[in-house]
Amino acid sequence: MAFDINDELPDRESARQFYQKYEPKEVLGKGLSSVVRKCVEKATGKEYACKIMEFNDDSGEECAATLREIRILKLVGGHPNIIDIVASFETPNYVFIVMELCPYGELFDYLTKVVRLSEKRTRQIMSSILQGVHHLHSYRVVHRDLKPENILMDSTMNVKITDLGFAAQIEDNQSLYDLFGTPGYMAPELLRCSQSEDGPGYGLPVDLWACGVILYILLSGLPPFWHRKQHLMFRMIMEGQYTMTGSEWDDVSETAKDLIRHLLVLNPADRYTAEQALQHPFFISEKARRKDFMAKRTLKAHIILVWSIYRLRTLHYRPQPIRGKDLL
Repeated sequence: MAFDINDELPDRESARQFYQKYEPKEVLGKGLSSVVRKCVEKATGKEYACKIMEFNDDSGEECAATLREIRILKLVGGHPNIIDIVASFETPNYVFIVMELCPYGELFDYLTKVVRLSEKRTRQIMSSILQGVHHLHSYRVVHRDLKPENILMDSTMNVKITDLGFAAQIEDNQSLYDLFGTPGYMAPELLRCSQSEDGPGYGLPVDLWACGVILYILLSGLPPFWHRKQHLMFRMIMEGQYTMTGSEWDDVSETAKDLIRHLLVLNPADRYTAEQALQHPFFISEKARRKDFMAKRTLKAHIILVWSIYRLRTLHYRPQPIRGKDLL
Protein backbone atom coordinates (compact mmCIF):
# COMPACT_ATOMS: atom_id res chain seq x y z
CA MET A 1 0.00 0.00 0.00
CA ALA A 2 1.40 3.41 -0.92
CA PHE A 3 1.83 5.93 1.85
CA ASP A 4 -0.33 9.02 1.39
CA ILE A 5 0.42 11.51 4.15
CA ASN A 6 -3.01 13.04 3.76
CA ASP A 7 -4.98 10.09 5.07
CA GLU A 8 -3.11 6.79 4.84
CA LEU A 9 -0.80 4.88 7.16
CA PRO A 10 1.94 2.38 6.32
CA ASP A 11 0.47 -1.11 6.30
CA ARG A 12 1.05 -3.14 9.43
CA GLU A 13 3.20 -5.76 7.77
CA SER A 14 5.74 -3.23 6.48
CA ALA A 15 6.00 -1.49 9.87
CA ARG A 16 5.51 -4.40 12.24
CA GLN A 17 7.97 -3.17 14.89
CA PHE A 18 6.16 0.13 15.28
CA TYR A 19 2.67 -1.38 15.40
CA GLN A 20 3.72 -3.93 18.00
CA LYS A 21 4.35 -1.14 20.49
CA TYR A 22 2.22 1.81 19.35
CA GLU A 23 -1.24 2.51 17.98
CA PRO A 24 -1.37 5.53 15.64
CA LYS A 25 -4.14 8.09 16.11
CA GLU A 26 -5.12 11.42 14.56
CA VAL A 27 -2.86 13.63 12.45
CA LEU A 28 -1.22 16.48 14.38
CA GLY A 29 0.64 18.09 11.51
CA LYS A 30 2.05 17.60 8.01
CA GLY A 31 5.30 18.45 6.29
CA LEU A 32 6.45 18.28 2.70
CA SER A 33 7.29 14.58 2.98
CA SER A 34 6.15 13.58 6.45
CA VAL A 35 3.18 13.47 8.75
CA VAL A 36 3.06 13.74 12.55
CA ARG A 37 0.43 11.68 14.33
CA LYS A 38 -0.54 11.18 17.91
CA CYS A 39 0.19 7.62 18.97
CA VAL A 40 -0.49 5.57 22.10
CA GLU A 41 1.99 3.19 23.68
CA LYS A 42 0.10 -0.08 24.03
CA ALA A 43 1.86 -1.23 27.20
CA THR A 44 1.25 1.96 29.19
CA GLY A 45 -1.50 3.91 27.43
CA LYS A 46 0.81 6.94 27.33
CA GLU A 47 0.40 9.34 24.43
CA TYR A 48 3.27 10.44 22.20
CA ALA A 49 3.81 12.18 18.88
CA CYS A 50 5.16 10.15 15.97
CA LYS A 51 6.78 11.61 12.87
CA ILE A 52 6.37 9.22 9.92
CA MET A 53 8.40 9.52 6.72
CA GLU A 54 8.34 7.41 3.56
CA PHE A 55 11.41 6.97 1.35
CA ASN A 56 12.06 5.46 -2.06
CA ASP A 57 15.07 4.90 -4.30
CA ASP A 58 15.31 8.64 -4.99
CA SER A 59 15.14 9.69 -1.34
CA GLY A 60 18.75 9.10 -0.34
CA GLU A 61 19.38 12.69 0.74
CA GLU A 62 16.14 12.92 2.73
CA CYS A 63 16.77 9.56 4.39
CA ALA A 64 20.28 10.60 5.41
CA ALA A 65 18.91 13.85 6.85
CA THR A 66 16.31 11.95 8.87
CA LEU A 67 18.88 9.57 10.31
CA ARG A 68 21.05 12.58 11.16
CA GLU A 69 18.09 14.17 12.94
CA ILE A 70 17.58 11.01 15.00
CA ARG A 71 21.26 10.92 15.93
CA ILE A 72 21.26 14.58 16.99
CA LEU A 73 18.04 14.21 18.99
CA LYS A 74 19.58 11.33 20.91
CA LEU A 75 22.79 13.31 21.41
CA VAL A 76 21.14 16.41 22.89
CA GLY A 77 18.24 14.67 24.64
CA GLY A 78 17.36 15.16 28.28
CA HIS A 79 17.20 18.97 28.27
CA PRO A 80 13.91 20.56 29.41
CA ASN A 81 13.78 22.84 26.36
CA ILE A 82 14.61 20.27 23.66
CA ILE A 83 12.04 17.78 22.42
CA ASP A 84 12.74 14.27 23.76
CA ILE A 85 12.99 11.32 21.39
CA VAL A 86 11.44 8.18 22.86
CA ALA A 87 12.10 5.63 20.13
CA SER A 88 12.80 5.29 16.43
CA PHE A 89 12.02 2.55 13.92
CA GLU A 90 13.45 2.01 10.47
CA THR A 91 12.05 -0.18 7.71
CA PRO A 92 13.12 -0.39 4.05
CA ASN A 93 10.55 2.29 3.16
CA TYR A 94 9.66 4.13 6.36
CA VAL A 95 11.19 5.86 9.34
CA PHE A 96 9.20 6.47 12.54
CA ILE A 97 10.38 8.92 15.21
CA VAL A 98 8.41 8.69 18.45
CA MET A 99 8.72 11.83 20.57
CA GLU A 100 7.16 13.37 23.64
CA LEU A 101 3.75 14.90 22.99
CA CYS A 102 3.36 18.66 23.39
CA PRO A 103 -0.42 19.11 23.67
CA TYR A 104 -0.42 22.90 23.44
CA GLY A 105 1.11 22.80 19.98
CA GLU A 106 3.28 25.39 18.32
CA LEU A 107 4.38 28.66 19.85
CA PHE A 108 3.20 30.13 16.54
CA ASP A 109 -0.39 29.06 17.24
CA TYR A 110 -0.16 30.16 20.87
CA LEU A 111 0.73 33.67 19.70
CA THR A 112 -2.39 33.86 17.55
CA LYS A 113 -4.69 32.78 20.39
CA VAL A 114 -3.62 35.04 23.25
CA VAL A 115 -5.22 38.45 23.49
CA ARG A 116 -2.64 40.00 25.80
CA LEU A 117 0.97 38.87 26.16
CA SER A 118 3.09 40.40 28.89
CA GLU A 119 6.75 41.27 28.60
CA LYS A 120 7.22 39.00 31.61
CA ARG A 121 5.82 36.06 29.62
CA THR A 122 8.01 37.01 26.67
CA ARG A 123 10.98 36.92 29.02
CA GLN A 124 10.06 33.42 30.18
CA ILE A 125 9.63 32.11 26.65
CA MET A 126 12.85 33.63 25.31
CA SER A 127 14.84 32.46 28.31
CA SER A 128 13.71 28.89 27.65
CA ILE A 129 14.46 29.13 23.93
CA LEU A 130 17.93 30.52 24.58
CA GLN A 131 18.65 27.85 27.17
CA GLY A 132 17.72 25.24 24.58
CA VAL A 133 19.93 26.92 21.98
CA HIS A 134 22.80 27.11 24.48
CA HIS A 135 22.42 23.36 25.06
CA LEU A 136 22.48 22.63 21.32
CA HIS A 137 25.54 24.83 20.84
CA SER A 138 27.36 23.12 23.71
CA TYR A 139 27.32 20.05 21.44
CA ARG A 140 28.31 22.19 18.43
CA VAL A 141 24.86 21.61 16.93
CA VAL A 142 23.40 24.43 14.85
CA HIS A 143 19.62 24.21 14.35
CA ARG A 144 19.34 26.37 11.20
CA ASP A 145 15.54 26.61 11.24
CA LEU A 146 14.51 28.23 14.52
CA LYS A 147 11.09 29.88 14.29
CA PRO A 148 7.83 29.85 16.30
CA GLU A 149 6.51 26.95 14.20
CA ASN A 150 9.41 24.80 15.41
CA ILE A 151 8.91 25.57 19.08
CA LEU A 152 6.27 23.52 20.89
CA MET A 153 4.43 24.00 24.18
CA ASP A 154 4.18 21.02 26.51
CA SER A 155 1.47 20.25 29.08
CA THR A 156 2.97 22.78 31.52
CA MET A 157 3.33 25.47 28.79
CA ASN A 158 7.08 24.96 28.82
CA VAL A 159 8.69 25.52 25.41
CA LYS A 160 10.48 22.77 23.51
CA ILE A 161 12.70 23.25 20.46
CA THR A 162 11.80 20.67 17.82
CA ASP A 163 12.26 19.80 14.13
CA LEU A 164 16.01 19.30 13.90
CA GLY A 165 15.77 18.12 10.30
CA PHE A 166 18.05 20.94 9.14
CA ALA A 167 20.41 20.70 12.12
CA ALA A 168 24.10 19.94 11.72
CA GLN A 169 26.91 19.16 14.12
CA ILE A 170 30.10 21.04 13.30
CA GLU A 171 33.69 21.04 14.49
CA ASP A 172 35.39 23.99 16.15
CA ASN A 173 36.11 26.69 13.57
CA GLN A 174 34.18 24.76 10.91
CA SER A 175 31.98 26.80 8.59
CA LEU A 176 28.89 25.70 6.69
CA TYR A 177 28.02 26.85 3.18
CA ASP A 178 24.84 25.04 2.20
CA LEU A 179 21.58 26.95 2.27
CA PHE A 180 18.98 25.80 4.78
CA GLY A 181 16.22 27.57 6.64
CA THR A 182 13.10 29.68 6.37
CA PRO A 183 13.68 33.02 4.62
CA GLY A 184 12.42 35.50 7.22
CA TYR A 185 14.61 33.96 9.92
CA MET A 186 17.79 33.42 7.91
CA ALA A 187 20.90 35.30 9.04
CA PRO A 188 22.70 37.64 6.62
CA GLU A 189 25.88 35.55 6.56
CA LEU A 190 23.79 32.52 5.55
CA LEU A 191 22.15 34.42 2.70
CA ARG A 192 25.55 35.59 1.47
CA CYS A 193 26.45 31.96 0.84
CA SER A 194 24.07 32.09 -2.12
CA GLN A 195 26.08 34.91 -3.67
CA SER A 196 29.62 33.59 -3.40
CA GLU A 197 31.39 30.27 -3.02
CA ASP A 198 34.44 31.99 -1.53
CA GLY A 199 32.85 33.66 1.49
CA PRO A 200 33.47 32.81 5.16
CA GLY A 201 30.32 30.70 5.46
CA TYR A 202 28.35 30.53 8.67
CA GLY A 203 28.07 28.66 11.96
CA LEU A 204 26.33 28.68 15.33
CA PRO A 205 25.56 32.45 15.34
CA VAL A 206 22.81 32.00 12.72
CA ASP A 207 20.63 30.57 15.49
CA LEU A 208 21.05 33.73 17.57
CA TRP A 209 19.94 35.87 14.64
CA ALA A 210 16.80 33.72 14.43
CA CYS A 211 16.30 34.23 18.18
CA GLY A 212 16.42 37.97 17.57
CA VAL A 213 13.72 37.65 14.93
CA ILE A 214 11.58 35.56 17.30
CA LEU A 215 12.02 38.07 20.13
CA TYR A 216 11.07 40.91 17.79
CA ILE A 217 7.88 39.05 16.82
CA LEU A 218 7.00 38.23 20.43
CA LEU A 219 7.31 41.87 21.45
CA SER A 220 5.67 43.59 18.48
CA GLY A 221 3.51 40.99 16.77
CA LEU A 222 5.22 41.74 13.46
CA PRO A 223 8.27 40.38 11.62
CA PRO A 224 11.34 42.65 11.54
CA PHE A 225 12.05 41.99 7.86
CA TRP A 226 9.27 41.88 5.34
CA HIS A 227 8.70 42.83 1.72
CA ARG A 228 6.29 41.29 -0.74
CA LYS A 229 9.24 40.90 -3.14
CA GLN A 230 11.43 38.32 -1.52
CA HIS A 231 14.72 39.50 -3.02
CA LEU A 232 14.10 42.91 -1.44
CA MET A 233 13.38 41.24 1.90
CA PHE A 234 16.70 39.42 1.59
CA ARG A 235 18.41 42.74 0.92
CA MET A 236 16.81 44.18 4.06
CA ILE A 237 18.18 41.24 6.06
CA MET A 238 21.68 41.52 4.63
CA GLU A 239 21.73 45.26 5.34
CA GLY A 240 20.10 44.93 8.76
CA GLN A 241 17.22 47.23 7.83
CA TYR A 242 14.66 47.03 10.62
CA THR A 243 13.01 49.54 12.93
CA MET A 244 11.50 49.55 16.39
CA THR A 245 9.19 52.50 15.97
CA GLY A 246 5.42 52.75 15.79
CA SER A 247 2.63 52.23 18.26
CA GLU A 248 3.37 48.52 18.67
CA TRP A 249 6.65 49.48 20.37
CA ASP A 250 5.27 52.15 22.72
CA ASP A 251 4.98 49.79 25.68
CA VAL A 252 8.10 47.73 25.02
CA SER A 253 10.96 48.41 27.42
CA GLU A 254 14.27 49.84 26.24
CA THR A 255 15.92 46.86 27.89
CA ALA A 256 14.06 44.49 25.57
CA LYS A 257 14.90 46.61 22.54
CA ASP A 258 18.55 46.58 23.53
CA LEU A 259 18.59 42.79 23.55
CA ILE A 260 17.14 42.73 20.03
CA ARG A 261 19.91 45.08 18.89
CA HIS A 262 22.53 42.68 20.29
CA LEU A 263 20.97 39.71 18.47
CA LEU A 264 20.18 41.28 15.09
CA VAL A 265 23.83 42.19 14.50
CA LEU A 266 25.17 41.87 10.96
CA ASN A 267 28.63 40.69 11.96
CA PRO A 268 28.25 37.23 13.53
CA ALA A 269 31.46 37.74 15.51
CA ASP A 270 29.81 40.68 17.30
CA ARG A 271 26.45 39.00 17.80
CA TYR A 272 25.52 37.78 21.26
CA THR A 273 25.99 34.10 22.02
CA ALA A 274 23.16 32.30 23.82
CA GLU A 275 25.14 32.54 27.05
CA GLN A 276 25.66 36.28 26.65
CA ALA A 277 22.00 36.82 25.81
CA LEU A 278 20.90 35.01 28.97
CA GLN A 279 23.05 37.41 31.00
CA HIS A 280 21.38 40.47 29.46
CA PRO A 281 19.47 42.76 31.87
CA PHE A 282 16.25 41.81 30.09
CA PHE A 283 16.46 38.48 31.92
CA ILE A 284 18.24 39.38 35.14
CA SER A 285 17.21 42.94 35.96
CA GLU A 286 14.27 43.45 38.30
CA LYS A 287 13.99 47.01 37.00
CA ALA A 288 13.00 45.98 33.50
CA ARG A 289 9.60 47.39 32.63
CA ARG A 290 6.81 44.83 32.58
CA LYS A 291 4.08 46.32 30.47
CA ASP A 292 1.55 44.38 28.49
CA PHE A 293 1.05 44.78 24.80
CA MET A 294 -1.73 43.67 22.55
CA ALA A 295 -0.68 40.73 20.40
CA LYS A 296 -1.93 41.41 16.92
CA ARG A 297 -4.57 38.95 15.79
CA THR A 298 -3.29 39.35 12.25
CA LEU A 299 0.13 37.96 13.19
CA LYS A 300 -0.44 34.61 11.57
CA ALA A 301 -1.63 36.12 8.30
CA HIS A 302 1.38 38.44 8.15
CA ILE A 303 3.92 35.70 8.67
CA ILE A 304 2.21 33.04 6.56
CA LEU A 305 2.12 35.55 3.71
CA VAL A 306 5.88 35.82 3.79
CA TRP A 307 7.48 32.54 4.64
CA SER A 308 5.59 29.88 6.57
CA ILE A 309 5.55 27.54 3.53
CA TYR A 310 8.97 28.52 2.23
CA ARG A 311 11.84 26.06 2.48
CA LEU A 312 15.26 26.68 0.97
CA ARG A 313 17.43 23.69 0.30
CA THR A 314 20.27 23.20 -2.14
CA LEU A 315 20.20 20.37 -4.63
CA HIS A 316 23.96 20.47 -5.21
CA TYR A 317 27.06 20.15 -3.06
CA ARG A 318 27.52 23.94 -3.15
CA PRO A 319 24.57 26.33 -3.00
CA GLN A 320 23.37 28.13 -6.08
CA PRO A 321 22.50 31.85 -6.15
CA ILE A 322 19.00 32.55 -4.84
CA ARG A 323 16.51 33.50 -7.51
CA GLY A 324 12.74 33.56 -7.44
CA LYS A 325 12.55 30.35 -9.47
CA ASP A 326 14.65 28.56 -6.83
CA LEU A 327 12.03 29.10 -4.13
CA LEU A 328 8.88 27.12 -3.44
